[in-house]
Amino acid sequence: MEIPKPKSKQPIPENAKCVFHGEIFDVYQWEQKMYDGSTATFEKLKRPDTVVIFPILPDGKILLVEQEQPGKDPFIGTPGGRVDLGEDILEAAKRELLEETGYEAKKFILWDAQQPVSKIEWSVYTFVAKGLKKVADMNLDAGEKIELKPVTFNEFMEISVKRNFSEREIVLKIMEARLISEKRKELQKLFSPE
Repeated sequence: MEIPKPKSKQPIPENAKCVFHGEIFDVYQWEQKMYDGSTATFEKLKRPDTVVIFPILPDGKILLVEQEQPGKDPFIGTPGGRVDLGEDILEAAKRELLEETGYEAKKFILWDAQQPVSKIEWSVYTFVAKGLKKVADMNLDAGEKIELKPVTFNEFMEISVKRNFSEREIVLKIMEARLISEKRKELQKLFSPE
C-alpha cells in the first residue's frame, strides 16, 4: 500500500540548512524575505513521522492502552510510535501494534494522515486494525509501561474527549461523531470488527 505523505502548511524550503541534529528533532533555518523587503531568519523542526493504531478486537471492543512514559503524566491512547529511518509507514504500524499489544491484524485501514503542527515537519498516520490475533507477548521499550484497555464504542467516545486522551489529531473527527448522527454511524462502521 503506497501511502502519500501529507503536505505541510509551511514546508521547509530547499535552501534551508540543518543547524542542529538531535536524537528526535532536527532544526532547520533559512532567510525569509518579509513583506517590507527586509529579511528574517525562520526556523522549523523536523522529526520522524509517527503511526497511531486503533485495534478492533473480534468482539468489537477497541483496544486502547493506559500508558506511562518518563517525564509524562499517565495517559490513555492507542498503540503507536515513531517510524524508524527507512521503514515503510504500514510496516511501522504493524511493528508498533505487535510490540505494544502482542497482536497482529489481517487488515489495516488508513483513517487519517496529517501534519498537525505547521512549525514541525512531522506526519501522523492513523490506522484502524481489524482481524486481530494474539501472537506474542508485549515487547515494550525501556521507557514504556503499558496496560491494555479494551473498551466498547460508547466507552471510547467518552474517553476520547478527556484531557488524558493522547490522540489529539483525531479529536475533531470524534467530536463530529458525537454531534452529527451520520458521522457517528460512519465511525461505528469503521470501528466494527469486520
